[in-house]
Amino acid sequence: MRPLSRMGMVALLAALVVGAGVVAGCGSESATNDAASPSVDTSKEFKIGITQIVSHPALDASAEGFKEALAEKGFTNITYDDQNAQGDMATAASIAQKFAGEGLDLIFGIATPTSQAVVKADQTTPIVFTAVTDPVGAGLVKNVEAPEANVTGVSDMLPVDSHLELIKQIVPDVKTVGVIYSSGEVNSAVQVELAREAAAAQGLELVEKTITTTGEVLQAAQSLDVDAIYVPTDNNVVAGLDSVLQVAEERKIPVIAGETESVSKGALITYGLDYYELGKQTADMAVKVLTEGADPATMPVESQKTPKLVINTTAAERMGVTIPQSLLDKADETVN
Repeated sequence: MRPLSRMGMVALLAALVVGAGVVAGCGSESATNDAASPSVDTSKEFKIGITQIVSHPALDASAEGFKEALAEKGFTNITYDDQNAQGDMATAASIAQKFAGEGLDLIFGIATPTSQAVVKADQTTPIVFTAVTDPVGAGLVKNVEAPEANVTGVSDMLPVDSHLELIKQIVPDVKTVGVIYSSGEVNSAVQVELAREAAAAQGLELVEKTITTTGEVLQAAQSLDVDAIYVPTDNNVVAGLDSVLQVAEERKIPVIAGETESVSKGALITYGLDYYELGKQTADMAVKVLTEGADPATMPVESQKTPKLVINTTAAERMGVTIPQSLLDKADETVN
């Protein structure tokens, strides 16, 4: 599937911002109502299938946040069927078919490929997704404001232009930025298209390397001759982040990540999303489906409202770069 046009991506971002504003505006009232009139027996037995495309810190954090949010809301009798495709789409399809025949109360899709698989396999069970960059381009929903099917969720669309601006603040004379991404992931195609436009606007050359599996990440990183490396929220690349960090540290070049978990793992900096909180936000949507009978078809896709500036000071030493004090002063979190 082709990535969205620039106009299409702008429309998606605008819709998500509006959706986030609605969520922010309604948050206090919803919390008050829930506390004042708990109308649902959260001890009822529920069966939830969780399908995840691959194991890496960001996606694992989403799953953890989802489960912990439901526990915090008083759900005491949920049976989870946790499945991981380990990067294989045939396995993801098999998991989706399995879930479709099990009479689950809800399916939680983590990342674009697994969410695509369950949406294709099951048109009746309520589905909520998380860590999906472009739900329209991925064919999950027809419209972010009105999904029109049995699926909705939370997007992880990122401020890609801000990421490239961070590179220029850290390495003022930067000319080339490398990006590694999976050729078969729609979410990655969208982010790289945004990166191309941002790079052109900022006078940078974007050097692209495509992969198909995590096992190809090291070779792709070694083939880059660039001043900095940008790691978008590509599932295969994030799963192989250690390989990117190895090359970057050997060559003393910075790695800018698309999300906070990668910075905790050793990337230099991000203005990105907290995937644990993304999972918790998706759980809030699941609660409405499970306890209020909400229809995913009418539930707008949401986005995380406040990206965080996170800096890894130890990574800066390993990569031979100096973080400007102005950035350190603005950081929401620093990692040592």
